[in-house]
This record gives sequence, structure tokens and C-alpha cells, in this order.
Amino acid sequence: MPYSIFQQPAIQRLTVLISLLLLPLLLQSMGDHWVRIADTCLLYILMALGMNIVVGYAGLLDLGYVAFYAVGAYLFALLGSPHLLEQFATLAAAFPTGLHTPWWVIMALAALLAALFGVVLGAPTLKLRGDYLAIVTLGFGEIVRILINNLGHPINITNGARGLGQIDSIRFMGVDLGKPLQLGGYTLSSVTLYYYLFLVLMLLTVMVCYRLQDSRIGRAWMAIRDDEIAAEAMGINTRHMKLLAFGLGASFGGLAGVMFASLQGYVSPESFSLQESVMIVAMVVFGGMGHIPGVILGAVLLTALPETLRYVVGPLQEITDGRLDAGILRQLLIALAMIAAMLLRPRGLWPAPEHGKSLATSSLKSLP
Repeated sequence: MPYSIFQQPAIQRLTVLISLLLLPLLLQSMGDHWVRIADTCLLYILMALGMNIVVGYAGLLDLGYVAFYAVGAYLFALLGSPHLLEQFATLAAAFPTGLHTPWWVIMALAALLAALFGVVLGAPTLKLRGDYLAIVTLGFGEIVRILINNLGHPINITNGARGLGQIDSIRFMGVDLGKPLQLGGYTLSSVTLYYYLFLVLMLLTVMVCYRLQDSRIGRAWMAIRDDEIAAEAMGINTRHMKLLAFGLGASFGGLAGVMFASLQGYVSPESFSLQESVMIVAMVVFGGMGHIPGVILGAVLLTALPETLRYVVGPLQEITDGRLDAGILRQLLIALAMIAAMLLRPRGLWPAPEHGKSLATSSLKSLP
């Protein structure tokens, strides 16, 4: 067999993997700030892949996805910080050394709890489509954020707008990811250690998404997305499939929330605003709905672009003697870039291949 058929894809995957492993070491030489941006990119990829299940595969527009992100983050913050012990004497007496719940236990609980929230959101919206579904899910996300903000009294559970701090870092095989690690004469910073953990989670998520995409469940979701009435006529239980999409997509958001809380060491309601949900949806649409490489590309670009534009905004501020607001100008440039991309590539920067149309076209060309 030709060499390129079997060997070249494997070499390409190996090259990409080695590049991803070496990336934080290169960025660390320029400062931990750049490694933190890479960490944030991986977190948003994780959330965008979860959103892709709901929006890209099942065709359900969800503007409340950030609620599941908040559920995972606050679950880790409550079980991995001294806040609950300070508020409840009974807990403090039962756990004199602190809760310090293992991170892998919290990850499992966060995935299950976020999936439950996803089903709770999906159950009353099964008959809604399009704009109506978007409005209901938007309201759900805002309800969760406002609830977190108001659970600071009369019983202080979430500490309200002040947020929760002193959150435990993740410990893996005796290594505290919250502290630098010495390997010989080289020092791996905390954000670099978190990068490798996030990278493993991201790769596992990509594998799961590919398996789902090629499974009967994935094909059922796509059938519902293309024509729900026809899918139901073919025997697909659209109710169960939609709930499954909401639950699985939400679980990835919960896992990302756990990682976010551990990396930051602090969470507050401000981190889970409507703008975050809109940004996650934009990543899926911008990259290419239903196409995993496109979703990853969209997440990376929309996460890294604001930081890259800092180098464009600075000179413009100097030219105008500081009359331009840097934050507003960055958002404007991002919006213009997205508008241009959508006009030139309406199906996304890297859309899914249209297999049916390509087959039909090739068949027509083969006719005499």
C-alpha cells in the first residue's frame, strides 16, 4: 500500500501531539501570562465541545450553558475551600482538618450534577424551537447566576457577590499543581502543570465526541437537527435524545467549571454572565457547527484573539493620545473580525464536509 495512506496521518497526529506538549515550555519562557492564555483556550475548547453536542449535533440553541459551568465551579469551591466550615459549626466539628474533597470525586459529582441541571433545563423546553428555546435557556442561565449571587444571606452558602476564595489546588500523584515543580534544573510553573492536565481532559473529550458523532446516538441527534418530524417518523425517540444531548453537553460544562475554580483559586458570579454563554455559542458557530476541528479552531481564535489584539490597541492609543478605551476597542475589532468571517465563510471557518452533496455532485459528473 502507498506510504501516504497509512503512515502520513499517524505522523501528522504525532507532530500535533508533540507540538502541544512543547507549547507551554515555549510560552513559559515568555512569561506565565501566555501559558495562562493557553490554559484558558483548553478550558473553552472543553466547553465549546460540550456546546457542540447541544447546538451542533442536536440543533438546540442553548444560551444558558454558562449555568453548568457555574455549577461545576461552585461545587468545587464549596467542597474544596474552608467557607462551609466557617459558616456551619457542625461541619467544622465533623471535619476538623477541613473538607479537602479529592478532585476526582468532585469531578464525577460535578459532571452528574451539571447533567441533572441540563435535564431539568431540557425537560420543559422539549416542544420549543429556535428563538423561543434561546429565550428560555437564556433565562435559565440568568436565574442560576442571580441565585448564586443571592445565596449569601440569610444563610451564607455562596458568599454572594464577594465570591469564594482559598480554593484547593489539584493534587495528582503527589504533585501539587498549585506549586512549581522542579525537574532537574528546570522549573515547571503552576500554570504549566495545569496546562498538561487540561490537555489530557481535552484530548479525552475529543475522543468521546468523535465516538458520539459516529454512533447511533450521534446520527439520531443529527437527524433531529435536520428534520425533527422525519426523525420521529423513523422511530427515533426525540424526547429522550434531546434530554440526552442537554445532559451530556452540560456535563462537559460542569467539568470545565471544576478546572476553572481550581486554576483561579477564586470564583464569583461575575465569571458566569450571559456574555460567557454567547461567547461559547459564537465559538461553535464561528468555527463550524457540528465539526469538531472547526469548533476547536473557533474556541482557540476567540479566546486568544483578545489578548493578541492588545498589541494592536496599544499603538492606536498612542496615536490618539489615549482617547480610545482599550477594552472597547478590542471588542470592536473582535466583532469586525467575526462579521468579516461570517460574510466570507457563512458556515464557519472550518465547516463539516457535506457528504451527501459531494456524493450527489460526483454522481452527476459521472453521467454521460
